[in-house]
Amino acid sequence: MFNHQPATAIKTSEAAAVILLLLSGISYGMIKLELVPHIPVLLGIGALIVYGLIKKIKMADLENSMIEGAKAGLGAVMIFFFIGMLVSSWIAAGTIPTLIYLAFEMVSGKWFYGIVFVVTSIIGLSIGSSLTTSAVIGVAFIAVSETLGLSSAITAGAVVSGAFLGDKMSPLSDTTVLASSTVKVDLFDHIKNMAWTTIPAFLISLILFAGMSPELGSADFTKLEGLQNALVGMNLVHWFSLIPLMVLAVLAVKKVSSILTLGAGTLSAMAISLFVVEKQQWGSLPGILYSGYKSQSGNQQLDSLLSRGGMESMFFSVSLVLLALSMGGLLFKLGVLPALLQGLAGSLKRVPVLIGSAALSAVGINFLIGEQYLSILLTGNTFAGHFEKAGLHPKNLSRVLEDAGTVINPLVPWSVCGVFLSGVLGVNTVEYVPFAFFCLLSPLLTLTAGFTGITVTRIGRKAVA
Repeated sequence: MFNHQPATAIKTSEAAAVILLLLSGISYGMIKLELVPHIPVLLGIGALIVYGLIKKIKMADLENSMIEGAKAGLGAVMIFFFIGMLVSSWIAAGTIPTLIYLAFEMVSGKWFYGIVFVVTSIIGLSIGSSLTTSAVIGVAFIAVSETLGLSSAITAGAVVSGAFLGDKMSPLSDTTVLASSTVKVDLFDHIKNMAWTTIPAFLISLILFAGMSPELGSADFTKLEGLQNALVGMNLVHWFSLIPLMVLAVLAVKKVSSILTLGAGTLSAMAISLFVVEKQQWGSLPGILYSGYKSQSGNQQLDSLLSRGGMESMFFSVSLVLLALSMGGLLFKLGVLPALLQGLAGSLKRVPVLIGSAALSAVGINFLIGEQYLSILLTGNTFAGHFEKAGLHPKNLSRVLEDAGTVINPLVPWSVCGVFLSGVLGVNTVEYVPFAFFCLLSPLLTLTAGFTGITVTRIGRKAVA
């Protein structure tokens, strides 16, 4: 990740103390004070600068280390912006609304929990946002389950499982982009490699949810039908609106670069949108690529779901990524990360221990800080070099970052996702956690892969299995 050398050598115990204090401070700011993650991270950067000055490291060297760290995220920043444009153009072209409409067509009185899981998975994949999927579609399913006298906890578990499957696997998801770019893996290679753990987790979860579903016979799904009718009324449901999705899929299969693939998906959607949007509104179409699509249907749930996308929507993620990477640059320059890795060097030579350590690191940061971005960034930057030395392809690490980082966050009651989900779904985190089967299975399957060597890709010299 970094091209510069540590400015000082410190003991592993001192490095561990620095990390513990840093994570504790960030956790306190995010959990107790409920600050956005940027502020605690920025304060952490300030504390590390003071620590560096005490160590008599020149301020110019500390500044350069932050710049070097931020440079590592520029590739991710570009992809974030392309995804923002893709999302807004896909809504304008009707691609995402059509996928939502088709997903709702699957809902019936049989296998209710299984269908909730499948539908939220499809919508999560379509829009790349677990929180948006849960807040809009999830709330609708919770209302339906309460009407039918079904378990809100199981329904919430199905919603969270499906939404975070989408967050993990969608090329539109910022966490998917972040995990691949952190360890420099092609976005679509990363997604394909995750299928080895995602598909089994999906199938097992589907069987469990279907098996727990009662037979309902006839049921009232007017809430979902209302959303479908509103989508049709907005003229956003068309067969040809799926063309941009096909373009994206074909280019991804052909292994075209991520930026070219996302750019082609955006351009094709903008072309399709000319047949969807009224002619007098054509002049406003280029603007949505920056500011995002703004839905004005009058349906509050639908407007919340469709008002998204654009480069502007990515500024939160981009700014946090740059700050976190700058902090990583400081941790490297101050010798903190090298000291920690040196202390672990002996045990990290074996593949099972290496993958297990990376997974536990991602899980631990989620519980300590409650932030999935930082669990991906800190774990990825800490273990990237060791995966390379062990002869493992970096896509093994990017998969671990998602399996043990992205999907764990909603299981932590004090995390960003846990607090949000319990609020919008009206179900306490501890109540839905036992039923969030996909989120629980993903880290177990990635650990199984690490300990058995199955689906672990090696490059160069072979690692010890």
